[in-house]
Amino acid sequence: MAIHLVGETLDAKSAHLRAQAGDIVQLVRGVYVDHDVDVDTAVMSHAVRIAHYLYPNAYLSSASAALLAPTPDGRLFVSGRRNQRTRLRGLEIVQNEAPSHPSTALAIIGDDMGELRIPVSSPRQRFLEAFRLRSEHAGAITAEMRAQMAARLIDEHGAPREAADAVWALARENAWYREGEGAERYLLAQPGAAKPAANKAALDLQVAWHGEPLGRLAHDGFEWRWKPARRTGPVLVRETTPGKLPAFIESLLPEGWLAQVLKERDDREALRRGQRYMSNITVVPAGEDASKLPPDILATPLSDYVKAGQFNGSYKGPTRGVLEESFEQNLAKIYARAETPRLSGVQIKAPMYLAANGALLPAIDLPFTHILKPAGTAGFELLPVVEWLCLELGRAAGFAVAEVALVAMPDGMSPALVVERFDIRRGVEDQRRFVLEDFCSVLDLPASAKYDGTIERMARGLRPLSTDPMADLENLFRRAVFAWLIADGDMHLKNVALLKIADASAKTFTSVRFAPLYDAVTTRVFPGLSGDRMALKLNGKDDRLTRGDFMTLARTIGLQQSSAEAAIAELTTSLRTAVEAVRLPAFAAATASARILQDQVLGIASERSAALAKDAG
Repeated sequence: MAIHLVGETLDAKSAHLRAQAGDIVQLVRGVYVDHDVDVDTAVMSHAVRIAHYLYPNAYLSSASAALLAPTPDGRLFVSGRRNQRTRLRGLEIVQNEAPSHPSTALAIIGDDMGELRIPVSSPRQRFLEAFRLRSEHAGAITAEMRAQMAARLIDEHGAPREAADAVWALARENAWYREGEGAERYLLAQPGAAKPAANKAALDLQVAWHGEPLGRLAHDGFEWRWKPARRTGPVLVRETTPGKLPAFIESLLPEGWLAQVLKERDDREALRRGQRYMSNITVVPAGEDASKLPPDILATPLSDYVKAGQFNGSYKGPTRGVLEESFEQNLAKIYARAETPRLSGVQIKAPMYLAANGALLPAIDLPFTHILKPAGTAGFELLPVVEWLCLELGRAAGFAVAEVALVAMPDGMSPALVVERFDIRRGVEDQRRFVLEDFCSVLDLPASAKYDGTIERMARGLRPLSTDPMADLENLFRRAVFAWLIADGDMHLKNVALLKIADASAKTFTSVRFAPLYDAVTTRVFPGLSGDRMALKLNGKDDRLTRGDFMTLARTIGLQQSSAEAAIAELTTSLRTAVEAVRLPAFAAATASARILQDQVLGIASERSAALAKDAG
């Protein structure tokens, strides 16, 4: 380690003793360098870290906010409480007084000591800084940098005038009127853009689908950039907001439990560590060969090893073991390897492979063909059992449903649910290409907004994409009714998706249809959720829904009233029949708690079906 910082890499006493012994040399109070290194190189390589150490309340500004590094002449520009400067060998840290209402964002700087997250001037503010009068900070911003900043702002806001308005809003807030005028004149001239600066924390990734490159995904330490590859196939990834991670890519990333297990602080770390995702999407460093990763192809159907709802193959996945280590920790070990497929969703899941001999194995370096959903904790131990019941009710109600089975787990664990993937090819001879796109991606929303949509908004996003929009609008309507009838309070935007299929060599998707039912749970039977409401509103409501609400929904989304009436009649009739026939496999119903939950789920479905059917009168 060439640079040493008191309080971060060593304590004050050790620094004093080592300096006396000649091992390290003091540059300025608290900053030391090894005696046998090129001091100028060490200082310039860690310039941002040193500046952040000396001025912890300042932020990178001017040219340094664009470069995320010193200028070529050795100046590092920051803004803080006062004007001051510090020289360390070839580095000069130049601080000016920050405006009263600065606009900053977080950037990531990488050096030999690791990664550092520090505030920098936002794109609007650094552009205004370029037009400050009699300012060394402004003079450091080159013509190329100005062009790059202007192009970035125009890209974000859509047009030069809108970009100028956004910059003016910040200028007025800080009384930077002359700067605002200069920035506006420059923006309206629509200059070109320069190349972004290099940064050791930057990422350059290749995204592929079934081994075919889709494009390059780059992060410069401040924001994302998506560059699609030249290809003739269907478009999967759409960049709709400059600087943001495309919604389709974000929808693939882990969330909830898995995100906590992987300890990934942001999307950037998640994509740097993961390689395999749903729908045969791979993400690897640019230039790296992704062909070493196994393609996900279904070779053994789950139905070959299911009898009366129970998986009768052999489970070879993680177990609790003989130690006190939890099942979750055992499962986390599988995800520690980059080649383990990543899954989104809050519920604990494990990627699995079903072999021809019926062995259900972790899909680390094997095709990812099935998803295992083990039991939860703190009152959710029977979540897989309830989900199996709800999916079977959905199947009886006429929905296309993923193939599922309950798995007897070792070490006294509650049953798990295994789900067969429907977004992968069925054998090597199958040349179709599949992709599953959830409605967060369809609506260009982050995963954090999965509860913010409405059924009506889903319909607006669905209509222009579906290859059979009227049939899929009815599917959406039926799914909303079904969610209400079984009290599914978790039918959010990530639990509903479109299944897109392209024939071999097709330039566009051959089929874009509502995906089969793959995630349905009666949430009201779990602790603390007895009053759970619908995850997504319809007709402005998420509870106490009536036939009138559903008929209003039908009119809003353009579904014929006769079709809506028929759908409600079919669903209520089939569900009332299903609750008399659908029962848990014997091994899963062996405990009193499982039987109680089964009765509660079926009771809710029966009661709500009867009420909605009666509402017709």
